[in-house]
Parts: sequence; C-alpha cells; structure tokens
Amino acid sequence: MSNQLTPAALMAKAERACSSARALLDLGDVDGACNRAYYAMFDAARAALLASGAPVRPDIGKTHSGLINAFSEHLIKNGPVPKEMGRLLKRAEEIRLVADYKGDSVELSDTQEMVEQAETFVAALRLAVIEPNPVCKTCGANPCICGKRGSRPSGLGM
Repeated sequence: MSNQLTPAALMAKAERACSSARALLDLGDVDGACNRAYYAMFDAARAALLASGAPVRPDIGKTHSGLINAFSEHLIKNGPVPKEMGRLLKRAEEIRLVADYKGDSVELSDTQEMVEQAETFVAALRLAVIEPNPVCKTCGANPCICGKRGSRPSGLGM
C-alpha cells in the first residue's frame, strides 16, 4: 500500500478536516477545532503543491516547516496564490501549536476566525490550483467557450 496521497485525495482530506473543525467549534472544543482547521489548510497546501507540478518531493508533508516553505516558494512567490494565503497558513500553524501544546485554550473568537479562514483557504486552493478551469455550467466546456463563465468565480480574493 502506497503512503503517497494524490492531490484529489489530499483535498478530500482537507475538506473533511474543515467539516470536523466546524463540528468541533459547534461543540465548544476550540483547541480541537484549531487543530482540524490547521490540518485542513496543511493538506490543501500539500495538494496544491503536488497538483501544481512544483519540483517538490512526494513526501513534502513530512515536516510542517518544509511544507510551509515550499508553499511560499513555489505557489506564493512565483505562483498563483496571494501572499495573504501564506500568512494565513503560517498564522494557523502558530495557533495550532498553542492549541495542541500550551496550557491555555485558544480564544473562541480566534478559533471562529481560524475555522472560517481554513474554509476559505481550502476552497481558494481548490479553485486556483486543483480545479483552475472547472466545467462551465452554461456551455459544459472546460474551459468555458460561451463567454458566460457559468462556473464558479475565479480568483483568490479574500
């Protein structure tokens, strides 16, 4: 059995982690929600790196700092992802470390913001890197040939 996940499998994992983060937040488990929100972003970043064709090793997710540095180098510095997305990932890592390893819990408002940011991050990376040209809902072509762009909005505006 291979230990390597495909970009699609990693995105599915990221989306499940977002759902888990939201459920944990609703249950009042702020530390658990921060953990799942961070890992949603981590897996989405890993999927985006692999899908982009960036020259990274398949085990790029082996270290957190290695993944964050590669994400910054290949997808932010010279790529399609805005700098703000890199800042969100780095901030999420910092909050997750507090949630997982410090004695104090993360504030509820910080957790709510982190869960929302994780949902935005995962959706944005899906659009920017994993599915940059979804099938147009108007003409059925990929990319759109009718000019109405009857698919999801493009771009990564935050």
